[in-house]
Amino acid sequence: MNIVVIPARGGSKRIPRKNIKDFCGKPMLAHSITCALQSGVVDKVVVSTDDEEIAEVAKSYGAEVPFLRPPQLADDYVGTSPVVRHAIEALRKLDWPLEYVACIYATAPLLSPRLVASAYQQLIAEQADYVFAAARFSFPIQRAIMQTESGGVTPFDPVGITQRSQDLPPAFHDAGQLYWGHYRTWLDLDKRIFSPSSQMIVLPDYLVQDIDTLDDWKRAELLYKLLKQEGYL
Repeated sequence: MNIVVIPARGGSKRIPRKNIKDFCGKPMLAHSITCALQSGVVDKVVVSTDDEEIAEVAKSYGAEVPFLRPPQLADDYVGTSPVVRHAIEALRKLDWPLEYVACIYATAPLLSPRLVASAYQQLIAEQADYVFAAARFSFPIQRAIMQTESGGVTPFDPVGITQRSQDLPPAFHDAGQLYWGHYRTWLDLDKRIFSPSSQMIVLPDYLVQDIDTLDDWKRAELLYKLLKQEGYL
């Protein structure tokens, strides 16, 4: 059985109730649930939440909530991997025959079903530990500068800043959307997502948008509407 785990706690502070706030006509969380269910490679979607209202919204859009996440895994400091591991362990106790597990964030409305399927197919074909969505930095990070305490500047990379942009290797960042791996890989603490045994599926910039502020939210809605109009979503 292939499943998707969607972490969706109730305590968002910067955008209150972010996971179930209306985004282009339906709760934000619903976009991730629908995307996973339409991918053709996912048997069930499980929402890991500590919040009863989020649980009810999740179930109304076709997800399952077979457990509530404990408080110690629902604060501001808990990372994604422990939440996914908890979900896997809880589902195994319920005798779910797990095989491959994806984590999709609740705030990933620009993710498409075909990308979920493509990442899964890449994981199987390449036998990677993980496949995750990433994007390329638009400017060479080797030429970044930092501000000093006195207000001056210092290069992030004293060597790289002296080189031409075209001579520097590209750098990428996690898109914060999708991570596929075998359930045993998720449970292995020695296997990390960002390692030489993992692979990226690289997305164009217009498919990547963090949603941490209201400005981010508005930008994501505009991108979503354009992508919907173009038939991508």
